Amino acid sequence: MIYYALKVFISALLIVAIAEISKRSSLLGSLLASIPLVSVLAIIWIYVDTKDVEKISALSSSIFWLVIPSLALFVALPLLLRQGVAFYLSLGISIAITAICYWLMLAVLGYYNIKL
Repeated sequence: MIYYALKVFISALLIVAIAEISKRSSLLGSLLASIPLVSVLAIIWIYVDTKDVEKISALSSSIFWLVIPSLALFVALPLLLRQGVAFYLSLGISIAITAICYWLMLAVLGYYNIKL
C-alpha cells in the first residue's frame, strides 16, 4: 500500500510542480510538460513491478502512435482561445477534436494491421 501511495505522490507532485512553474515561466513550464514525464513514470512503474521489457516495448510503441493524434489538442486549443471562444468551451471542443483524431488514428492503424 505504501508503494502505491508513493507512486501517486510522486506523479501528483510532478503535475503540481509543472503547474506552479508554468505560472512563473510558460517556457519552462511547457518544456517540462512536453517531456513525456507521465509516460516515463508509467514505464518505470511497470518495469519495477514486472521487469517485463516486452510490456514496456509494447507500451512505448503504443504511446508513439497515440502521441500523434494528441497533438490536435495543442493546435485546436490556442486557435479557439485566440478566436475569443470561452476557455471551458475551447477546452471541451479541443478534447472532442482530439478524441476524433484518436478514433481516426486507431482506424488507420487497424487498416494497416498495426495492433496496439
